[in-house]
Amino acid sequence: MSTIQDVARLAGVSPTTAKRALRDPDKLTPETLLRVQAAIEQLHYEPDVRAGSLRGGQSRTVGLVVASIVEPFFGQFARAAARHLKAADYTLIISENEYSARLELPELRRLYGQRVAAIMLRPGYGEDSREYLERLRGRGLFILEYDYVPDGSAFPSVMLDNAQAMREAVAHLHGLGHTRIAALGAYDPLVHPEGRSRTFPKAMRERGLEVPPEYQRMTLLTEDTAYHLTHELLGLPNPPSALIALTGTQAIGAFRAIRERGLSLPADLSLLTFDNYPWTALVEPPITVIEQPVEQMAELAANAVLRALEGGLPPQKTAQHAVLPGRLIVRGSCAPPRQHEMVSGR
Repeated sequence: MSTIQDVARLAGVSPTTAKRALRDPDKLTPETLLRVQAAIEQLHYEPDVRAGSLRGGQSRTVGLVVASIVEPFFGQFARAAARHLKAADYTLIISENEYSARLELPELRRLYGQRVAAIMLRPGYGEDSREYLERLRGRGLFILEYDYVPDGSAFPSVMLDNAQAMREAVAHLHGLGHTRIAALGAYDPLVHPEGRSRTFPKAMRERGLEVPPEYQRMTLLTEDTAYHLTHELLGLPNPPSALIALTGTQAIGAFRAIRERGLSLPADLSLLTFDNYPWTALVEPPITVIEQPVEQMAELAANAVLRALEGGLPPQKTAQHAVLPGRLIVRGSCAPPRQHEMVSGR
């Protein structure tokens, strides 16, 4: 890891001048400032904003990067993880990447600047932060991924068995007689590369079903995008008879759109969603869900962090991947499609 002295030597200035480039850049000549900035970039130098307060011992903080602060899954995960870490005298710092690796990169830099002892990361989509994450691991920082693991990632992880959960969702709807099923979001390797949308067309083909091209629309995992996508799908000449929301927040948007169109669950349409959020059991009819074991996921993640920190193991020695099953909870929002649809496929 580079120091400010390394930056000063490369730039040909004193350490005091190098520090001034960070704290009071307007006090340097443009030429000197450019030399120091070039040295910082070349050496990947990052100032340690808490070095002075931590000289007496290791940080007792852990960073948690969530994809969306308004998604209840992440709130439940954060609360459960914080409880386990608090029992070991660690504090949690929470940050958000909005499902984007581009937005994730500055958040990782801030967490590292705060000298966190480890990071629990829900990776954003894209490659923007991958190089920096590897750099952090090379510096000895323990990193654990949860909820989503990018292809080729070697970090330890905790996540739902998304493939099996999606197959169970499709099997449930197909078992009721549905053949026109749409998931609220098609797989995209850059914008939407997660396991639920990737598995959905495979699960359909395994049952002899195809997903019509007009059903395959890429969208974000938000309430508003799911709301608009549901309106678009239900406005098609041959709309789906069943929808699968990929998150509980997506399901809220879908539910709104269904109600606005004057449709009734499950008489006109079936709805199944991932995430057993409280509202899903309170509406009429209650919503069929795939429940994630959020508490168990958070406990496994926190315990992995504590083992790495308290056991003093290097990051590469703690690599392991926990994949947990979901649980189908059948409620009133799914039923066989109308008889004429079952016969004619319309």
